[in-house]
Amino acid sequence: MSDVLDTAAVQHLMLVPVLLPLLVAAWMMLLGEERHRLKMALNVGSCAVLLAVSSTLLLRAAQEGTANALGVYLPGNWPAPFGIVLALDRLSALMLVLTSLLALAASVFACARWHRAGVHFHPLFQLQLMGLCGAFLTADLFNLFVFFEVTLAASYGLLLHGSGRARVLAGMHYIAINLAASALFLIGVSMLYGLTGTLNMADLAQHIPTLPDADRGLLHAAAGILATAFLIKAAVWPLNFWLVPAYSAATAPVGALFAIMTKLGIYAILRLWTLLFGAEAGASAQFGSQWLLGAGLLTMAFGAVGMMGSQRLGHLAGYAALVSSGTVLAASSFGQNLLTAGMLYYLPGSTLAVGALFLLGDVLDRWRSPNQGADPYEQEDEEAPFLNARLEHTRGFNLDENEDALVGRPIPAATAFVGLAFMGCTLMLAGMPPLPGFLGKFAMLSALLNPLGLAASAGQQPGLTGWTFLAVLIVSGFLALTALVRVGIAHFWASQGRRPLRVGLAEGLPIGALLLACVLLAVAAGPALHFTQAAADALYAPRGYVQAVLGAEPVPSSAAGSTPSEPGEKTP
Repeated sequence: MSDVLDTAAVQHLMLVPVLLPLLVAAWMMLLGEERHRLKMALNVGSCAVLLAVSSTLLLRAAQEGTANALGVYLPGNWPAPFGIVLALDRLSALMLVLTSLLALAASVFACARWHRAGVHFHPLFQLQLMGLCGAFLTADLFNLFVFFEVTLAASYGLLLHGSGRARVLAGMHYIAINLAASALFLIGVSMLYGLTGTLNMADLAQHIPTLPDADRGLLHAAAGILATAFLIKAAVWPLNFWLVPAYSAATAPVGALFAIMTKLGIYAILRLWTLLFGAEAGASAQFGSQWLLGAGLLTMAFGAVGMMGSQRLGHLAGYAALVSSGTVLAASSFGQNLLTAGMLYYLPGSTLAVGALFLLGDVLDRWRSPNQGADPYEQEDEEAPFLNARLEHTRGFNLDENEDALVGRPIPAATAFVGLAFMGCTLMLAGMPPLPGFLGKFAMLSALLNPLGLAASAGQQPGLTGWTFLAVLIVSGFLALTALVRVGIAHFWASQGRRPLRVGLAEGLPIGALLLACVLLAVAAGPALHFTQAAADALYAPRGYVQAVLGAEPVPSSAAGSTPSEPGEKTP
C-alpha cells in the first residue's frame, strides 16, 4: 500500500509544473498594477517551488529499479491513447530542472529593475513557464502543439516588455516566423493523424512500423514538415535569422529565460525522432538523420562565425545559443546512445552559461555606457530594499608615502566578481577545462572516436561525418574562445576613466547561482554522466516508453478520490 501511495503522490506531483504557474498567473492578473512587491514575491516564490518539485521528480526518475524511470499520469483518468497523458522520464525531468533553475535566476534578476519596465511581466513569465513545463511533460502531439502556443503567446509579450523601437521591430519578425512555424506544426500533425488515426506519441511509435509502403512517402513528408517547425523553433540554420536580433533586443532576464527556448525545439526533435524513427521503425528507421547532422553542423559554424563578428554582449550571447543548439542537434543525429549521453551532459551547462551571459551583458553594458538609460541605483527601491544591497568595493590606496606615486590599487569586489563570472562563461562556452563544457565535449568525442563504443551503440565507424563533426566542434570552440576573450579585454582591460562598477545583490546572486550550478555539474560529473547515459539508453530503447504510456492505469481511488469504472463494472 505504501508503494501505491508513493507512486500516486509522484504522479500527482507531475501536475505541479503545469498547474502551479497557471494558478499563480491567474492570481496575479487579479491584482492591481501597483502591487509590484506582491507580484514579485509570487513570481520568485513560484519559481523556487517549481525548482524544488522538479528536483524531486529528477531524483525520482534517477532511482534504479523503476520501469525505465517512467512516471505516467492520466489527468482525466482516461486510458491512453484516448485521453491526455503526461509522461516523466529522465530526459523530461532534466529539462524541467534546467527550466526552473533558469527561471528562478531570471526572476530574481528582474527584481532589480526590469520587472517595472512594463505591465504584466510576472503573469507572462509564469505562463511561459507553464508552456515550457507542459511541453516537456506531454506525451501527445496535439497537447505539445497547445503548450508550444502557450509558450509563444507569453514570449511575444515578454519580448516586447520594456517597449522601444528595437524591441517592437524584432518582436514583429519573431512573431511572423513563429506563426509560420506554428502553421507548419499544425499541418504536419494533421497529416500524421490522417495516416495513423492517433496523435499519442507512444501509439504513433506502434503504428509507423506497420504502415503500408504506399504511405511511406506521405509519412516522410509529414515528418519533414513537422521537423521544419521544430527546427525553426530550435533556431537551426538557415531558419535562425530571427534569433539574435530578438534575443538581444529583449531585456536581460527575458533573454536568459529564452536560452531554454531553442532547446525546446531540440527536445521535440530528439523525443519524436527516437520514438518514431528509431531502430524499430522498419523502413523509416533513421529517417532524416543526415539532414539533422548537416543542419546542426551549419548552425554551429554560423554561430561561431557570428560570435567572431559580434561586439555587443547581447549579440554574442545570441550566437552562443546558436552554437549550443547546433552542437546538441548534430550530436543527437548520429543515433548513438554513448554520444547522446555526452550531449545530454553538455546541454544543461551550455544553456546555463548562455543565460548567465545574457545577465552579465546587462551589467557590463550599463557599466560601459553609464549615460545610456536611467541608472537603477540612483533611486532607492522602496518596495524591495533588501534586493538593493550592493557588493561593497574598496577604494584605491597608495602604499608609498608619496601620494603622487601610485604603487597599487585593489580590484573592486564588484568588478572582480563580474570578471570571474565572465571568465566562467568564457570557459564554459568555449569548452575549456575544468567546466562541463569541456567534459561534455570530451565525452562526445570519446564516444565518437571509440570503435568499441560505436560498435556497441550503432555498429558504425566515425567516417567522414564523424570527423567533420569533430573538426567543427573544435574549431567552433576556438572561435568562441577568441571572440569572448576579445570582448572581455574591451570591457575589463580598457576601463580607465569609468565610474566603479556597482552590482546589486539581486543581480549578483542569480549570475553566481547559474555558474555555481555549472561548477557543481563538473564536480558531480560521474553521477551526472551515469544519469545521462541511462537517459540516452532509454531514448534508444523506446519500447519501455511505449509500454509504460499505453499500459498506464488510472490512479487508485485510495489516493485520488474515485476512479472511473468500466461499463458494467460494479463499484465497491
